Amino acid sequence: MKSLLSEEQSRLLWPVFALFDNSTDLIELQEQYVDTFDRKPSHSLHLFEHIHGESRDRGQAMVDLRNEYIEHGLLPDTTELPDYIPLFLEFLSQIPADKAAGLLGDAIHIFSRIEEKLARVHSPYAVIFTALRGMTTVVPEVLPEPPEGAMEETMVTFGPNADGTEPVLARRPAADHPITFYQTDPRKKTDPIVATDK
Repeated sequence: MKSLLSEEQSRLLWPVFALFDNSTDLIELQEQYVDTFDRKPSHSLHLFEHIHGESRDRGQAMVDLRNEYIEHGLLPDTTELPDYIPLFLEFLSQIPADKAAGLLGDAIHIFSRIEEKLARVHSPYAVIFTALRGMTTVVPEVLPEPPEGAMEETMVTFGPNADGTEPVLARRPAADHPITFYQTDPRKKTDPIVATDK
């Protein structure tokens, strides 16, 4: 891979190459990777998590991106979500340069945010996003923080609520509701007794 890079790119990416070359424990290297990207949402390798959070908009954005893949004849054989950054970058490498440049320009605002957050914790992985920023003329914009807990409005709750009632039996505003009691003895043929519960 290093042979495909320019001298400037190789120099820029030296910290991450040094991380790989100097690591003698593969498990430790994997743990560091997981700790960096999987356990910290602010470093997530999923594009739309940085702008849509867990809102419904993220799902639609992923559908649109997957359609973009299909439109270019690419149907990734992977369990990863369409907005997984390594998958997205692989896609860019396989489409015409002008189209790839446009999509990279669209994504560079997110890449810049990830770069900044990785740099704050002195992660060597930050230089990967620095290199990506150098591959476009688009100036990154500062993005607002993604919405938090936006999916709660559609969450399904199982079990009782905090007040002890089941969701389907949640208390309604006080009102008169007729309750009908029926005799349990079938030999008694009387009319139902109607009472009012207030």
